[in-house]
Amino acid sequence: MTIDLQGTARSDPGLRDVARRVQHLRDTQEVVDALYRFGAGQDLRDTDLFLSAFSPDAVLDFTQPASRFGATVPVMHGREMIARILTALEPLATTHTVTNPRVVVEGDHAHLWALVEAQHVLHAQPHRHLLLKNTYDVDLVPQAEQWVITAMTIRTVWSDGDASVLFGEQA
Repeated sequence: MTIDLQGTARSDPGLRDVARRVQHLRDTQEVVDALYRFGAGQDLRDTDLFLSAFSPDAVLDFTQPASRFGATVPVMHGREMIARILTALEPLATTHTVTNPRVVVEGDHAHLWALVEAQHVLHAQPHRHLLLKNTYDVDLVPQAEQWVITAMTIRTVWSDGDASVLFGEQA
């Protein structure tokens, strides 16, 4: 807003454009932060951080990576079911690295595509690992002053290592 010589407030279209751009940058960063919370929550075994990434009715689809290794996992519906991931990861050290995020925000909906490298190492046998390079397709909505995941589909592009580290004897 600018003030003219008579003291009348006038809206500056350039400032509105700047405000829109700042909001877009903020939304983009906060959308990506939901995926960071998902990864860091697993790596730190921080249930609250992990669950803060999801809406209560979120859906997580990890079926393609599992089937790639001959394993079967159900599509996970709801935060409580998704939280079971942390229990399954207890025997492992994990690191999740997020890169190449592409974000589209349209009002109260966002879509995120990113590459995630997920390393899984057995605590008891650190020479055994499974490294996955995955794509993540994620839908999000704003909720309680942060963006949360409503749907996530994970697909493995390539892998290296021992699938039984993550999938047990199914692999």
